[in-house]
Amino acid sequence: MESCVFCNIDLEPNQSIVLANEHCLFVQLEESRIKGNRLEGAGLIVPKKHRETVFDLTPQEWKATNSLLHEVKQYLDKKYKPQGYNLGWNCGEVGGQHIFHAHFHVIPRYEDEPLAGKGIRYMFKAKENQRKGY
Repeated sequence: MESCVFCNIDLEPNQSIVLANEHCLFVQLEESRIKGNRLEGAGLIVPKKHRETVFDLTPQEWKATNSLLHEVKQYLDKKYKPQGYNLGWNCGEVGGQHIFHAHFHVIPRYEDEPLAGKGIRYMFKAKENQRKGY
């Protein structure tokens, strides 16, 4: 496993804290702030204390994540005006987690995207994702 970029609020150089509360932060990469970028407006809600996955959050961190999510939505709606959202946690290596500090993806979606209308399950339902032996 790689070192945790979120512990001790050790962000990547091109990452900024946009919003925060007592228990968590909303961070964005600079490129996600660029109009027309594939992940325009996307960011992560991250607990301030090390929690490997969402399953390790305390009840207070869950509540703080929910509260910050609503603030993030207001911010993103005003700044980027998306028509929808995808939200998600990757847990464990097989689940797509590459940074082993819990982080909640907030991904605005836009009607002019080629994959508009395709949700989280789209990639899982693809024929290429059929498990071996089934």
